[in-house]
Amino acid sequence: MTPPAPPASPRPGPPAAPTRYVVATLCFLFDAEGRVLLLERSRPPNRNLHSPIGGKLETAIGESPAACAAREIHEEAGVTVDAADLHLAGVVSESDFPGVGHLLMFLYEVTRPVAVPPGAIDEGRLAWHAPEDLPGLAVPQTDREVIWPLFLANRGGFFAAHIDLAGGRLRWRLEAGLPAAGGTPEPGD
Repeated sequence: MTPPAPPASPRPGPPAAPTRYVVATLCFLFDAEGRVLLLERSRPPNRNLHSPIGGKLETAIGESPAACAAREIHEEAGVTVDAADLHLAGVVSESDFPGVGHLLMFLYEVTRPVAVPPGAIDEGRLAWHAPEDLPGLAVPQTDREVIWPLFLANRGGFFAAHIDLAGGRLRWRLEAGLPAAGGTPEPGD
């Protein structure tokens, strides 16, 4: 008597297409007056909205986030920076960003004031803005509700956050927050 054959395992269907995951930098540059340089984007994503300069890592060559930030700052603002000029201010992951997929962003602040003339570049229009004017500017919802408040509250320190945009709703959580050296955590940190 032969033992019964094991049940056939289900045949897997074709593998699901992987969701796109983009790794990028967002770069905060300030001038001697404390104004922040923002790009009014002429291209998607975030067309017609103001955001800090930045861009995608060149993953095919193994570019580091800091090298990407330095490259993007030079390409978009004409400012040369090196690692000593950059402070890793935060890491933000976003799931289901419309038209992009998932994002992993490294946020860098240039640690010295810079001078950049306002004007048009390939990506849009650069202009200086006082941080207190941000509420009146057209900025992406994720920037307005999560990134700017966390960046400003933790300036000189570090934060990590996750933003979930699934189903067209914005939900987020703070995953880490470290005050600037010598600072004290806010209540609830």
